[in-house]
Amino acid sequence: MPPAHSPTFERLRDYVTRRMRMSHIYQPLMLMELLGRHSPAPVQDVARRILGEDVTQIDYYSERVKRMVGKVLTGNGITTYGSGVYSLIGAGELSDAERDELLQLCRQRLDAFRAQRGEEVFAHRSRHRTPISGSIKYRVLTRARGRCECCGAHEHQCALEVDHIIPRNQGGPDDLSNFQALCFRCNAGKRDTDRTDFRGLLASYQIRQEGCVFCALEGSGRVLLENELALCIADAYPVSEGHSLVIPRRHVADGLELHQPEWNAVVELLKRRREQLAADDVGISGWNVGLNSGEAAGQTVFHAHWHLIPRREGDCEEPRGGVRGVIPAHQAY
Repeated sequence: MPPAHSPTFERLRDYVTRRMRMSHIYQPLMLMELLGRHSPAPVQDVARRILGEDVTQIDYYSERVKRMVGKVLTGNGITTYGSGVYSLIGAGELSDAERDELLQLCRQRLDAFRAQRGEEVFAHRSRHRTPISGSIKYRVLTRARGRCECCGAHEHQCALEVDHIIPRNQGGPDDLSNFQALCFRCNAGKRDTDRTDFRGLLASYQIRQEGCVFCALEGSGRVLLENELALCIADAYPVSEGHSLVIPRRHVADGLELHQPEWNAVVELLKRRREQLAADDVGISGWNVGLNSGEAAGQTVFHAHWHLIPRREGDCEEPRGGVRGVIPAHQAY
């Protein structure tokens, strides 16, 4: 007969398996730290445990290594870099005593710097000296629909930050109108020297033109696939079975003038529709993907759209050259 469990074990097991309601990863990580230490654990150590599981933090400092410290050390002939790995030049020549002495020297420089700079050491991770309230942050991120207003990265892909459009050190206010959502990479690249305002992009997504056949597609019943910024329909005059169009929701004539989030949305639907068609028809063995931009290029509906055309063996006498066939005399080469 197995030994009886303690009341504490039963209480904790019941909590972890049945009563723990998780909105994030924090509860099990804190319990793991306490259990591993046989309790208690300082707040800082619990925070370190959480930090070790936070991919966005690792991504953030990985960028810092590549763009800053690694670049400087490599430029000074101290390290080499290749295939995502840094190496210390001449490391194999160091004795254990020499290595220990160098470690101690680095620690001395680090301690002296922190003593001189204090809290400023990590100012780059707390750009907002006066914390932005949770309600303001929520409104900014909601307004941006959970996407970086520069590159279009979704909050599930990259940590989003609330950025001052006009930097505070240039007199920018803590008003909602002066905030935008940027991923940490775009925010780090922008720094505090750029006043670029990306918020107009969000409003532009709502542009529609009366009388445009593609602007009128939403809610028409023709939509096969859709996402926040684009939709997919079957071509009304298909050149092959399954011929589809992917169309940005915003009315824009030239497909090369899309904002980055719209590019992302169009590519997503092209891939999804291709997968859908391929799964339904094993006879498809190739694809043509094309954009007509301008009347001279054959564009007749001046709302940007991409053609996704399934191809099958033998569907034309000579497929060589593909999209070069827009000028038949130059298709073959």
